Amino acid sequence: MTAVSPHARIAELGLVLPPLGAPAGAYKPCLVVERMVYVSGHLPRTADGGLVKGTVGVDLDADAGKAAARQVGLAILATLVDNLGSLDRVGRVVKLLGLVNCPADFVQHPHVINGCSELFAEVWGPDRGVGVRSAFGAGSLPLGVAVEIEAVFELA
Repeated sequence: MTAVSPHARIAELGLVLPPLGAPAGAYKPCLVVERMVYVSGHLPRTADGGLVKGTVGVDLDADAGKAAARQVGLAILATLVDNLGSLDRVGRVVKLLGLVNCPADFVQHPHVINGCSELFAEVWGPDRGVGVRSAFGAGSLPLGVAVEIEAVFELA
């Protein structure tokens, strides 16, 4: 059975990749080193270029945080397309590191970061789309966003 292209899956799911954000400092959004693709921390950018801001557990509930993490995943996909030319070049998700802007007593970090993890599983399938992961809480994140996620991929 032939695997469905990630681009076809995105179309089937009716997803819209957000516009690329400009780096907010001296770093590259994406760097390819041999067979590995390192993606810098991305923010929850919406289709209109805005950002999902707020503190999860205060301004946003855990499900809204999860939706923000899904938006981060879409922003990562947009960066991969811009830098690699095609998501077909991605062999698998290796690792995600997710940060949730939340108060000290918030404990649903994994639920929130699942927004990105589940998106990648939908795009590349449960084997290639799910890698290892860490989910942490942070007292604040850049620009007041709800979630920031960085990722590592292996090229096909």
